[in-house]
Amino acid sequence: MRMPCTIAFLLAAFLPAGAGSGGQQPERAPETFRSSVDLVTIQASVRDGRGRTVQGLTPADFEVRDNGELRPVVSLQADRQSPVSVAILVDMSGSMRIGAKAAMARRAFEAVLAQLRDGDEAAVFTFDSAVREREPFTSNLAALAGALSDVDPFGTTSLYDATAATARRLAARAAAHKAVVVITDGVDTSSALTAPQVSAVASSIDVPVYILATVPAVDQRALEEAIARDPESEAARLRDLAEWTGGRFEFVGAPTETARMAGVLVEELRQQYVLAIEAAGTPEWRRLDVRVKRASVLVRARSGYYGGS
Repeated sequence: MRMPCTIAFLLAAFLPAGAGSGGQQPERAPETFRSSVDLVTIQASVRDGRGRTVQGLTPADFEVRDNGELRPVVSLQADRQSPVSVAILVDMSGSMRIGAKAAMARRAFEAVLAQLRDGDEAAVFTFDSAVREREPFTSNLAALAGALSDVDPFGTTSLYDATAATARRLAARAAAHKAVVVITDGVDTSSALTAPQVSAVASSIDVPVYILATVPAVDQRALEEAIARDPESEAARLRDLAEWTGGRFEFVGAPTETARMAGVLVEELRQQYVLAIEAAGTPEWRRLDVRVKRASVLVRARSGYYGGS
């Protein structure tokens, strides 16, 4: 997210009447001088070696490198009471007809919605070959409860395209803590974009992507082994997409596990630090590396941004 801050000084200059001409010089138009500083915000989740949220950090505790160059942290926010903004994106393509996938997706949607509280806002989107807005952003969370009631799975799966489009919609929201939560079986069949391209889009606008993969428990182990064995597998690409944006990829199957993971994701979003550094002026992709100067601490944050005006 880029935050322009412009200071304008208006100076009016007047010239005296010209000697011997009998006429008066025209008044010179006021001159405007502008100075601007662009800031890059970074949502960062910080946990210790036991998975617990690390609290009480100051700007001096963070180390942020921009294309390898150490950058000072201009500001740091850690307001855990401020509202969150969540775009819930649910896969309703034809592959969700298989087994209980659609029912699992609806259960995951309800679990995420149940973790939100007064003051938060959310919107509901579904996708197959295209993304569709089912309910616009609203703080009236009760109005979202039936958003999936009349949706039947159908069509091809444009998972990556839908994620990028939803991230762009969410970027315009004012909340400091925001994320896209994607609920899917994890198989893309028709996107124009690739997983790395989507992660670049979401990272550049500081929108973390959390992916809940609706996979029956019996199949999860096989997929986890596939991720470890083949970094080019579909599940591995989804994991990378989430992690490169500062989010995370998790399997959900049993109702209790789904409810627990929804709680973990929303609580993590609330507890994120929001840092800001001065943006580079070079119009190019800039790699970000965010760390905390403590042992055994894990930081998840976006992987980069686009510099320049």
